[in-house]
Amino acid sequence: MALDPKHSERSVRARPGVRVAAVVSRFHEDLTGAMLASAERELRSAGMAAADFRVHWVPGSLELPLVARRLARRNDVDAVLCFGLVLKGETSHDVYVSHGAVQGIVSASLETDKPILFGVLTCDTLEQARARALAPQDGGREDRGREVARAALEVLEALDQASTSATSQDER
Repeated sequence: MALDPKHSERSVRARPGVRVAAVVSRFHEDLTGAMLASAERELRSAGMAAADFRVHWVPGSLELPLVARRLARRNDVDAVLCFGLVLKGETSHDVYVSHGAVQGIVSASLETDKPILFGVLTCDTLEQARARALAPQDGGREDRGREVARAALEVLEALDQASTSATSQDER
């Protein structure tokens, strides 16, 4: 995996009982499914139980936010991962779809006060998408599924710390 030099690779662990859901676009299912599989491997290696991970499929990236918001409203879901792929085409359709997905996912996360992670690739070519979606052992470079899963665990940890520090300050 190509590591961002601004960020160090650190060990992340899933807190006991953490529950994660994934919403995955069927459009380019070979690549979105690869990101999903990589995310699940990462969550399992971080200590999350297989039973605490659920998957929901939708037709495309524009449908991700609605299902993600519904899942985030559930008490038995701590974080939601969204995986999709929007490729540049001959028209500006890709701009509207990717913008709608971004806006919807951000809005749903803020509205529900739960992490909803953006794993939607926006690429010019299928080759770019493969490089970002696939794990290195599968011919990719970036392993976006793994990155999104790790980010979810880090955000949950940061939220736990923010809640604890806010509680401590409130008690003073």
